Amino acid sequence: MGQRSAGDGTGRPPRPRGERTRRFVRALPPLVIIGGIVFDLATPSSYTAAPMFSAAPLIAAPFFSKLTTLLTGIAAVLACVGLHVYNGTTTQPPSATETLTVITVSALAMVINRVIQRSGRQLASARVIAETAQKAVLPTPAERIGGLQIAARYEAAQADAFIGGDLFAVQDTPYGVRLVVGDVRGKGLEAVEAVAVVIGAFREAAEQEATLEGVAQRLERALTREGTRRDDLDAIEGFTTAVLAEIPRGDGLVRVVNRGHPEPLLLLQDGALEHLEPSQAALPLGMGDVAAWPDRADETPYPPGSTLLFYTDGLSEARDATGAFYEPGGRLAGRIFPGPEELLDALVDDVRRYTGGGSTDDMALLAVGRPVEGQPERRRTMPVVP
Repeated sequence: MGQRSAGDGTGRPPRPRGERTRRFVRALPPLVIIGGIVFDLATPSSYTAAPMFSAAPLIAAPFFSKLTTLLTGIAAVLACVGLHVYNGTTTQPPSATETLTVITVSALAMVINRVIQRSGRQLASARVIAETAQKAVLPTPAERIGGLQIAARYEAAQADAFIGGDLFAVQDTPYGVRLVVGDVRGKGLEAVEAVAVVIGAFREAAEQEATLEGVAQRLERALTREGTRRDDLDAIEGFTTAVLAEIPRGDGLVRVVNRGHPEPLLLLQDGALEHLEPSQAALPLGMGDVAAWPDRADETPYPPGSTLLFYTDGLSEARDATGAFYEPGGRLAGRIFPGPEELLDALVDDVRRYTGGGSTDDMALLAVGRPVEGQPERRRTMPVVP
């Protein structure tokens, strides 16, 4: 005999908790009405079930449609009136008061339902606007750029939140493929403004500057101009951590300029992993008034079959239930992935398991794979090899 799964003892997998909750909520209004009827019939006439009949439409209002809420209210009123007829108490003053109370509460439930439905439509509209703005400011890169495989992911800490301060951009230029991954200090629309400034400056500088160091300096100047334009606290404390990379054509290497950002990871074809730590520490972009120094790009071999992983601190600062930080290098070392997309899928799933789905910061991920020449491109549906 096959082994039964734990849960309900029937051999079927247990239903998700969310589905069980939805089933219970759907059944609650009629159960309350039935419970009121049973209570009224089982108790002396001095006791009343009117509060239960009043509660049923109020329970239905936030969760159901206008029609369902209306039908629940009608059922509650009919149950109240029917019990008074059955008990022969229709001529007594309390019966009229109880019936009027149930009618009034049912009407109030209809008003509540309308307000909630309207608020839900407005919220849905706001989500669409936010998503559109996010795509306009932070478009998803193409799957292949300059012969490289590209995968990007933006994971918001709050469900249905689309706008944040993390950023990424990839561009094919005369100097090779250039990219930037960064994290703007702060949240909200001001952070989105800074994201737009950084990405706009990067798009222009990546095409025009002959060196990656020149691109970094252009971003520095753009953020400095943005800071002086503002009159609030951001004019003094605004900054952006960022890592810029350049992958020249045919050279088999990657150049990296790191401005106070978590170091990228290089996952080799055999499962080995390297941390691309900067040879010289540097302050984030936008802090040129604090200190100035020449940017220097670090070069690292980037062989075919390997993948570069760039990320924001939402990944490295994710915590488990004990408060321990997530260590992407330790979690990924020794693992082999068919491609960048599979790498990000596995990474996002691993972070969710590690944190229990309770991440407190947005997370931007960018993976760049260098395919082996002559090897056919792998499909995204291939399984991850641990």
